[in-house]
Amino acid sequence: MKSKKSYIATAMFAVFTILSGCNSTSIKSDNLKVNPPMKVVALKAQDAFFKDYDATKVKQYFREDYIQHNPHVPTGIEPVLGFLPVLKESGTTYQNHRLLEDGEFIIMHNTYNNAEAFGAKEVVTFDVWRMQDGQVAEHWDAISPVIKETASGRSQYDGPTTVEDIDKTQENKQLIANFMEDVFFGKAPEKIREYISTEQYDQHNTMVKDGLDGLNEALAYLVSQNNMFDYHKVHRILGEGNFVLAQSEGRWNGKAQAFYDLFRIKEGKIVEHWDIIQEIPSNMAHKNGMF
Repeated sequence: MKSKKSYIATAMFAVFTILSGCNSTSIKSDNLKVNPPMKVVALKAQDAFFKDYDATKVKQYFREDYIQHNPHVPTGIEPVLGFLPVLKESGTTYQNHRLLEDGEFIIMHNTYNNAEAFGAKEVVTFDVWRMQDGQVAEHWDAISPVIKETASGRSQYDGPTTVEDIDKTQENKQLIANFMEDVFFGKAPEKIREYISTEQYDQHNTMVKDGLDGLNEALAYLVSQNNMFDYHKVHRILGEGNFVLAQSEGRWNGKAQAFYDLFRIKEGKIVEHWDIIQEIPSNMAHKNGMF
């Protein structure tokens, strides 16, 4: 998708910026076969880090040539193994809220506790893994501190978790691709109501209230502050069923940013949104970039 300069169009939706019982993650170990489903592998890989703190298991589920895009962690498996004692000593744990599979990619919406190593006591993340031959081969993520008080009263991770409408995966991904092109990049911003439900729009961005009225209020404030988000490029649109994640980059507050936007879709309309915005540092621990 090509970048288009449209200040107003960017403003239209740029402010849009997971708990137990998640049906999509209810996979029992006694169902494992010789070639376990990728979601099973993903949860076991997570447990190797944040439950077992076990280097042997990490080596089992992560490739030796593991490619890292977290800007603060060097690429390769050895830096990850060296991080295990820190996680164990801190008692860092995780909870998965949403788990999606799209081809070779796994998308996880997680929260972490005792996560000072990631920047705060509690953090929320989107983690995207590329799988290869039953192992994690590559990793992208975005991280944000958990904020208790939000404009909508919703958390950064609560809400529906069950993956539905699997047969509509491609249709829903195309909907988000079109939405990004029309609204974020200014092709036809007036179509925003064709994409977002006017009856239900549940917002998890900490600064924005529910519904289109909440959006309009937030837009007015951002305009008054001359502080708009500016999306430059969409790198990936990944999803399963009624959940679709867009990985994008752009600028905000005069700095390069990574934008992760997760949408829930119902009957052809966006009805819910979660996001994480993370600054892209000028100096990283590797040369892989954040995308």
